[in-house]
Amino acid sequence: MTTSDTHRAIDAVWRIESAKIIAGLTRIVRDVGLAEELAQDALVDALEQWHESGIPDNPGAWLMATAKHHAIDRIRRNIRLERKHEQLGHELEIQQELAEADIEAAMDDDVGDDLLRLMFISCHPVLSTEARVALTLRLLGGLTTDEIARAFLVPEPTIAQRIVRAKRTLAEARVPFEVPPAAERAARLSSVLEVIYLIFNEGYAATAGDDWMRPALCEDALRLGRILAELIPHEPEVHGLVALMEIQASRSRARVGPSGEPILLLDQNRARWDQLLIHRGFTALLRAEALGGPLGSYTLQAAIAACHARARTPEETDWERIAALYYALAQLAPSPIVELNRAVAVGMAFGPAAGLEIVDTLTSEPSLKAYHLLPSVRGDLLAKLGRFDEARAEFARAASLTRNVRERKLLLERAATCARGSLR
Repeated sequence: MTTSDTHRAIDAVWRIESAKIIAGLTRIVRDVGLAEELAQDALVDALEQWHESGIPDNPGAWLMATAKHHAIDRIRRNIRLERKHEQLGHELEIQQELAEADIEAAMDDDVGDDLLRLMFISCHPVLSTEARVALTLRLLGGLTTDEIARAFLVPEPTIAQRIVRAKRTLAEARVPFEVPPAAERAARLSSVLEVIYLIFNEGYAATAGDDWMRPALCEDALRLGRILAELIPHEPEVHGLVALMEIQASRSRARVGPSGEPILLLDQNRARWDQLLIHRGFTALLRAEALGGPLGSYTLQAAIAACHARARTPEETDWERIAALYYALAQLAPSPIVELNRAVAVGMAFGPAAGLEIVDTLTSEPSLKAYHLLPSVRGDLLAKLGRFDEARAEFARAASLTRNVRERKLLLERAATCARGSLR
């Protein structure tokens, strides 16, 4: 095996095993920052040794065992150098646990609980949203700092600082490595779901840069969602989020043209939608609904996505049901963006004038002042009403607000079309 082949194999192993290794180590050393350092040390050893020795039969167990040896060495070194009596007993206790813990048990028996704990600590509300996203991708997604920076189009030192500060914040706040108690669980789970969906959305519709989509981020979010659904099978909203992401991801191939240009939903070739992902989405949605109780926001959004997935052509779309689902979503989780999406559905179901009436109530909303989709939606409705000059101005404004190059080009093209339409 060549060096490059070995590096590719190690990279694949790391993506699969790193979260389990960091989670298992965090349970033992009770410090997520230290756990990641130990896992990285083991990765360096793998890069140095596997080219000569070959990939082990159980690479995850090899990495875990190597990381535990590094932990023992570090603790012994700390004891020799510092001799801090108050921490001596604790470190000796950890050393004993590391020495006695069964490697296979660390990798297998507790892996589900450990991964769940790692999700909850990475997405802890004590951290900023940006820090939660970066730490989750680092610890659970197995991405490097550089990969995260490139995915979100921010400088690598910025991401590095976010991760370092996040670990420091968790340590200073003494956040326990545990599944939160019942009283906190709903809020903490909501934070985990929010982070996973933020990652997915950045992949599905990139907020900036040259690419309309970043599929790798969608895949990372889907993998995390699927893992979470198996770890917490009785939470409807977990299945609702998975259903939503599966169905949305099914359109990925149809959303981008040959030159990378965006293709909007109603213009997509539905034969290119991934039927396996749609089936998985429907299954997850049924699981969410079967658990009973009122539908949550992710499950309602998944039900909306399912309406599109069931329609073989745009004309077959049940827009009245979609409008009703958006109304239910607006009652459950009111927000200007939900109302804007409802306006689109109402416009499709009951005519552009009805949709425009809703949109016009949002034009003074402060939170949407710089949101490019507000003038984009308004422009679309105005164009359908034949008010081309107004529509052109709205599309031009939307183009000035978006930071995504592909989307800006699309919006400018729509503005130009309206300029031609106004002359007819």
